[in-house]
Amino acid sequence: MTNGRINPANVPDIALKDGQSIPQVGLGVLRIDDEGVVPVVESALEAGYRHIDGAAGYNNEAGVGRALAASGYNIGAKRETLWVTTKLRDSEQGYDSALKAFDNSLKLLQLDYVDMYMIHWPTPFDWRSTDTWKAFVKLRDEGLARTLGVCNFMPADLKRLHEETGAWPAVNQIELHPTWQQHEVAAFCKEHGIAVEAYSPMARGADLNAGNGIIEKIAAAHGVSPARVILRWHIENGTIIIPKSVHAARQKENLDLFGFELTAEEHAAIDALDGPTRAGHDPLTFTYA
Repeated sequence: MTNGRINPANVPDIALKDGQSIPQVGLGVLRIDDEGVVPVVESALEAGYRHIDGAAGYNNEAGVGRALAASGYNIGAKRETLWVTTKLRDSEQGYDSALKAFDNSLKLLQLDYVDMYMIHWPTPFDWRSTDTWKAFVKLRDEGLARTLGVCNFMPADLKRLHEETGAWPAVNQIELHPTWQQHEVAAFCKEHGIAVEAYSPMARGADLNAGNGIIEKIAAAHGVSPARVILRWHIENGTIIIPKSVHAARQKENLDLFGFELTAEEHAAIDALDGPTRAGHDPLTFTYA
């Protein structure tokens, strides 16, 4: 189900603490230019995706909007079957600036509302999440953003946000994959009813070769690709995932995760791949301006 309607790929929903439900598999659109993102989103929608994860910082919201409009998913009944996320630029955090930035995102996306609006990075060295969150609440109260989330927030950031606003986000999107599992962050989120969403769910492809061939061995046993093995591991963990692909065939493959299951031994073997090195940026020091 997606927003109360059956979706064509039979992707399950994850129920959120705010009463909304988000399709467990979505399409990420990072590092796709504004023109190139149009056919990518269109092919994903045709394949059955009903969850698009974007951001102002990706500089392709206008292209996503054109794809949604061309496919008819920006208004009416089709819009209600679709989950669209976008994120605030770090440079536009703050109360008034966040409201202004959101208006611009909504126009570019050609939408009347977004399903989730997120703070992209916590920037603890220049903390403005408290005022930003107050703007987010206003947007939610006005029906313009149905769910409020954050990205890359560590437990200390989540605690600070809660202490200063009284709120926990519904979703925390973090880098998470077999070789960087972030158990402490995931456990903290679970304790506070925050759904975990994984970006770079395959470490930008690096984890396909992790474990001296263990992923390939599991894939061969099931007759599937190594990518599907890793994505299936996420699914079984209850994690929301947003794999990126610009290729229609691979987009379909990344949705086809529900016809097989990992054995307990296989799942444990992937669990054992956890390591000390992230593939992306450190939330303590990074800003995606």
